[in-house]
Amino acid sequence: MARKKILFVAEAVTLAHVGRPLSLAQGLDEDTYDVHFACADGYDFCFKQARFRRWRIDSISSQQFLQALAGGKPVYTESTLQGYVEDDLHLLKRVRPDVVIGDFRLSLSVSARLQHIPYITISNAYWSPYVRQHYTVPRLPLTEVLPIWLANGLFRLIRPLAFASHAVPLNRVRRRRGLPSLGSDLRRTYTDADRTLYADIPHLFPPHAMPATHDYLGAVIWAPPLDLPDWWQRPELSSGRPIVYVTLGSSGQGQLLPRVLRALAPLPVTVLAATAGTVRVDAVPPNAFVAPFLPGDAAARRASLVICNGGSPTSQQALTAGVPVIGIAGNLDQFLNMHGIVGAGAGLLLRADRFQETALRHAATRMLDDGQARLAARQLAAAFRDYLPVPRLLAHVNALLGPAPHGGQA
Repeated sequence: MARKKILFVAEAVTLAHVGRPLSLAQGLDEDTYDVHFACADGYDFCFKQARFRRWRIDSISSQQFLQALAGGKPVYTESTLQGYVEDDLHLLKRVRPDVVIGDFRLSLSVSARLQHIPYITISNAYWSPYVRQHYTVPRLPLTEVLPIWLANGLFRLIRPLAFASHAVPLNRVRRRRGLPSLGSDLRRTYTDADRTLYADIPHLFPPHAMPATHDYLGAVIWAPPLDLPDWWQRPELSSGRPIVYVTLGSSGQGQLLPRVLRALAPLPVTVLAATAGTVRVDAVPPNAFVAPFLPGDAAARRASLVICNGGSPTSQQALTAGVPVIGIAGNLDQFLNMHGIVGAGAGLLLRADRFQETALRHAATRMLDDGQARLAARQLAAAFRDYLPVPRLLAHVNALLGPAPHGGQA
């Protein structure tokens, strides 16, 4: 029997949206599945160990994506999404996959349906219409001029209208292509597919009347194949002092890294920090080791505490290692993710737009001494172990296509 052809499509606006589908693609048996992967240029370093065929598509730049988030504006215009659909259709006609799996490639909601190709989307459960959420105002222009309590009240009033405005571009493209509107809830545009799979666990984001076509994958852990820095095996890292792993990622908070390092400098800890290549650290404190990139999964396993931007990739690396998290959140995605972690007792949430070094120092001291937080993180690690992403993905692929040859093992 011919191998089932699976096409992964990544919207390369952040490393996470490339890393998640890449991790899943690399977990598939190449004797059973003919795997293809499409994303924009600029991520070649991620594919050093990949043996499947790659395809180039266009994406907006990370800078454009982050600027839209920072301004509270829709990420995509109608014309951009229409261009994406044309790009997708060209790709789908060339590859002719049995199933397409997208990560934040919203245009597949149109293009896969036009080509009658089964479509699976990878998302986060805190964007699900079937998960109840508490919304906190993210970092926006209004939080720069108003106290948070007032900005929060205004945000809760305008959020439904904002979500509706963000949903307009995709709905217009769908109507132009003869497809029905997805309505005014942005969460539906983020999660529309034949199967919607969340890179989360229900312990953090419990479902509410979730249909069988929506399911949890678990943590999709990935780290780029990079050489370890020279200092990785230094004896200071085995001195018995607590290790704090710090990375603020590529999603906007990177400029805070020098201040985070200063905040941790007086503490009896060893700091491992990654700049994500976005910020220069001119003065590295004596207790810190800094590199452009680090294997986040390995760094989290060495750590007693992880400090990040609150996004799901790094926080999941921490929690799967049983390590508590401090999230310095800026955009709404990060706030939503951290609400689940804080609710489970495994982390603390700080605001990037109200960042204070003394507040972070006190939060780090508290978390390092908090046995309940460590216990909660270890309990979540055990829950994550029950969710194996690749087998769970294949169960849905097989449900859509029928069993693969040789049983479709990962």
